Amino acid sequence: MPELMRAVVLDGPGAPDALKIRNVPRPRPQRGWVLIKVHAFGLNRSELHFRRGLGSFGSFPRVPGIEAAGVVADAPGGEFPIGTQVAALMGGMGRTFDGGYAEYVSVPASSVIPFASTLDWSTLGAVPEMLQTAYGSLTVGVNAVPGSSLLIRGGTSSVGLALTVLAKRRGMTVLATTRNPNKAQALVDAGADHAIIDTGSIAEEVRTIFPGGVEGAVELVGAPTLRDTLRATAVHGTVCFTGMLSDEWTVPDFYPIDYIPGGVRLTAYSGGAKDLPPAVLQEFLDAVAAGEVTVPIGRVYDIEDIVHAHQDMEGGAVTGKLVVTVGGRLDDRSLMLEDRDTNG
Repeated sequence: MPELMRAVVLDGPGAPDALKIRNVPRPRPQRGWVLIKVHAFGLNRSELHFRRGLGSFGSFPRVPGIEAAGVVADAPGGEFPIGTQVAALMGGMGRTFDGGYAEYVSVPASSVIPFASTLDWSTLGAVPEMLQTAYGSLTVGVNAVPGSSLLIRGGTSSVGLALTVLAKRRGMTVLATTRNPNKAQALVDAGADHAIIDTGSIAEEVRTIFPGGVEGAVELVGAPTLRDTLRATAVHGTVCFTGMLSDEWTVPDFYPIDYIPGGVRLTAYSGGAKDLPPAVLQEFLDAVAAGEVTVPIGRVYDIEDIVHAHQDMEGGAVTGKLVVTVGGRLDDRSLMLEDRDTNG
């Protein structure tokens, strides 16, 4: 009989209550894959899209979740010692193979990033995908220069808040947007120099601050605001299309010469574990531990409250990263002993 674990299962597209907690077989990793005992995982907008059946990726039934944080329970290829703290993200997690909404997850070793930290698991669970997306957007997408200006369209999202933190550590001037005036202070608290209320048309306001336009911008809202973001950007500036908070990611009747202002660069970023070097993750976690950086956590849930968590994500009820903690049957020391006995 296979060992069982608790996991969230999605049989097909649906509302938040389509997420069902069940006992399912614990995965057994093949060589080149790593079994992780999950302690926490962050919620991501793409998981909402997957749950709704939007897009053409993935299959059902599926354990969702494109990220997780925990400890190595088994690595048949010897890539990581048992007990190593790790983050796992992307690479097909929660889409083409079962993801992080579970007590255990098996992932390719290439999707695993090791770290060492004494931070609590709810904090560690908030970081991996949020940091990877923010860091990749800033470096791969925008190629941001320290001291330059950055517009973050969708600033109160978890990635937007993380972008503010990273940009300020580079000495950049940050303009961040929110549609909700009540959330403007959250942008300032995160370090934004300018909090802009997003009416859908903010280019003119941005240019009252930077008459020539900003040097870089990260588009997190999606297709409806992209054209306006491009118009807020300077000649030879770069706009990186990263997020789709609007749930709209295609531009109808796209005519580039008319749509993109002359000389403004448009890029995109989706990325994965390869774009988050272990040293960058470790430096960020160390900065959090030292009190130099604050992780923008909105709310922490138990895995039993996954439906409520998705309801909050869908309704935009919480500012910051939503995190789910996973209770385990074993502590890490007993897990190590158990796996060593099992594996001979």
